[in-house]
Amino acid sequence: MDFGRIFTLVMSRGARRCDKAVMADETKQQQSLQQLQDIVQPYFEVFRLYMNDLCEGFEPWQIIIVTFGLTVVLVWLKEFLFQDESLLERAKKFFFRNVRRLPMVKARIAAEIEKTRNDVEDNFNKGGTITYMKHLPKQGLSQEKLFRLIEDYRQLADVNWEKGHCSGTVYSGDPVLTDIATKVYGIFAWSNPLHSDVFPDVRKMEAEVVRMCCNMFHGGPDSCGNMTSGGTESILMACKTFRDRAYEKGIKFPEMLVPVTAHAAFDKAAHAFRIKIKHIPVDSFTMQVDVDAMKKAISRNTCMLVGSAPGFPHGIMDPIEEISKLGVKYDIPVHVDSCLGGFLVPFMDKAGFPLAPFDFRLPGVTSISADTHKYGYAPKGSSVVLYSNKNIRLYQYFVAPDWPGGIYATATLAGSRAGAIVAACWATMVYIGEQGYINSTRQIIQTRQYIEDGLRQIEGLFVYGKPSVSVIGFGSLDFNIYRLSDMLTSKGWNLNALQFPSSVHLCVTLLHTKPGVADHFLQEVRQCTAAILKDPNAKCGGMGAIYGMAQSIPDRSLVSEMVHCFLDGTTSTGPSTSNMTNGSTH
Repeated sequence: MDFGRIFTLVMSRGARRCDKAVMADETKQQQSLQQLQDIVQPYFEVFRLYMNDLCEGFEPWQIIIVTFGLTVVLVWLKEFLFQDESLLERAKKFFFRNVRRLPMVKARIAAEIEKTRNDVEDNFNKGGTITYMKHLPKQGLSQEKLFRLIEDYRQLADVNWEKGHCSGTVYSGDPVLTDIATKVYGIFAWSNPLHSDVFPDVRKMEAEVVRMCCNMFHGGPDSCGNMTSGGTESILMACKTFRDRAYEKGIKFPEMLVPVTAHAAFDKAAHAFRIKIKHIPVDSFTMQVDVDAMKKAISRNTCMLVGSAPGFPHGIMDPIEEISKLGVKYDIPVHVDSCLGGFLVPFMDKAGFPLAPFDFRLPGVTSISADTHKYGYAPKGSSVVLYSNKNIRLYQYFVAPDWPGGIYATATLAGSRAGAIVAACWATMVYIGEQGYINSTRQIIQTRQYIEDGLRQIEGLFVYGKPSVSVIGFGSLDFNIYRLSDMLTSKGWNLNALQFPSSVHLCVTLLHTKPGVADHFLQEVRQCTAAILKDPNAKCGGMGAIYGMAQSIPDRSLVSEMVHCFLDGTTSTGPSTSNMTNGSTH
């Protein structure tokens, strides 16, 4: 049997049928287009005649000028209406800026700011009792005099963090770990990771820190990252990375969607890298970001989605799984900010406190920031930013190939860096090990649960949401919560004051797990709260007055100016008339 002939015959018949079908489809399409043209043609003719009548009596050059002018106006109007700040926000700023120009208002504001500046400097300078070294000593100090002077400086501290009276701030304080870090720092004091060829030992340590962290967060073989100077730089790097990725995709005005409770470093990144930031509200009960609101805010300009694990204000884990699904669906990178709890949450399952997936196990999670200098217990000045794959990290790099000084390239913001910090971080992680982190996580979570349960039982207080890691945010419906913060401060405690809504929080560290510290804290809170409830409407001073005023001021630029006074005060060396020419103190 001639299969070739039969196959050719069948195919030729099929082709003829296909040709007929194609011709029929083309005929239908042509008929449809003709019908559409018949419908549209009369309207187009009316429009043509109208425009011709409108232009009658004008010369061509006049029509061109009017068209050009109208185009310029429309472009200006578009840029005026669609900016990073909404029209309402700009209108408010315009209003307050002009009101502040009124002589009476201007004078009052200037007086208040000057008073704030003087109060801040007076507080830093302890009422003028501190003297400053304003010039280099004529002759360098001996080691004996130097360390005696350092001990004098150490006496300036009012809060004893070693007793566990601080919220966060110092996360370990273990003397053995301090000794190890100090020795390692001394060995690598002059090293600089910028010169990896000169310091291959530090390069190896940094690579190992990053790889260990990638594996902690269930990164695959292609996961990667870099060490940074802290959580703010880690967040900045992630935002810069996704901004540049957006640029490459043709997005000219990138936007990032960030929970209102996310760290302010995202606002700093938006300011520094010209990214529009959209703050997504959180549920008033759970304090988790509203994923539905985040979904509605997504646009073609969205360059990244953000979730906290956990958030700084109230210690709440955002629903990272749901955010991850949005990232996958819309092809938008998802950044998980785990700067605060980055060395707790990876160990909570093994410590007996399971969490829903929040890391690279989720397909939408593209990057993670985690601070090694918090619950990683490394010395201050170290963090990591991690990526799910190396192709994403390429957007983070900066390269200046044409610099006369050579090809300049850095992975992060810094050029030269302290290799000693890298070495001390590596030594800390290797010394503690996985089991050590599991044990410390168990202690901290148990202590947080104990303190949280105690706070919930105190009349007049409530806890925000359901904290699952180390932070407990609490407030009151009966009195100004800042009164409690002020009273605890007077007793030697140092808590974090929060706003929108008014609240305070305690960030539990290893220092709070020491015997008696948690009970002492709850006892002090119980006593202070009971005293406040005797007169719940009493006037609030101190922190309460400051935060109450700050939250009530509609002109937020005025709040910023008052904060500038504080920032200026950190480098104040007292009244300008004070002079110490020989570098001595008296």
